[in-house]
Amino acid sequence: MRVRVASFAAVACATVVTVVSAGCGSGGFTSEGSQGAGKQLFVQACGGCHVLADAGTAGTIGPNLDDAFAQARADGMTSATFAQVVAGQIRYPIAQTSTGEPGMPDADTTLPRCEDVEGDAFCVEDQDRAISDIAVYVGAVAGTGVTAERPTDGKTIFTTSCGSCHVLADAGTAGTVGPNLDQSRPSKELAVDRVTNGRGAMPAFKGSLDPAQIEAVAEYVATAAGR
Repeated sequence: MRVRVASFAAVACATVVTVVSAGCGSGGFTSEGSQGAGKQLFVQACGGCHVLADAGTAGTIGPNLDDAFAQARADGMTSATFAQVVAGQIRYPIAQTSTGEPGMPDADTTLPRCEDVEGDAFCVEDQDRAISDIAVYVGAVAGTGVTAERPTDGKTIFTTSCGSCHVLADAGTAGTVGPNLDQSRPSKELAVDRVTNGRGAMPAFKGSLDPAQIEAVAEYVATAAGR
């Protein structure tokens, strides 16, 4: 079974070119999972880095998952195939890419186990189940053209687009890629500039968030940080 899974995922990676650039792995056949739970987990743990229309997320650090899977889906590849690729990517991410682009954090960073987390920060009780839920969800919706309603309140925008990279207690996020916002406590003006234009490893969101969304998330961060 392991050999079959490895070649199954390899075929998917060879076809889905965008995902290949981020790496491909396997780790057991992922066939069961909750799409509802997977969507919630994806928004919390992955949305800050990936665009996925169904989840309403606008992250630009990692591949656009709709673009990554759309052509393969049109060519007849199944959601089950995509789920294997996504699960493998989460379990065995490429931390350092050949292109110099930011790599993907490991599962202990994106989906920390609750036994390893203090306080109310985001965590999962069962990491393997969380991976399966996310993989089944993404496999079912990526590249389908289904678009969620774009969030307009600052907290939701932060959670879906920024939370996987930043600590912000009010939002219950514990990302470690970017600064701890409770410690840095940026002004609204600084938050608007950083979200709009990016800086260093932080990408610009002006192409994925409209001005009203940027204004809303900046206002939220400025008022919630350090609360």
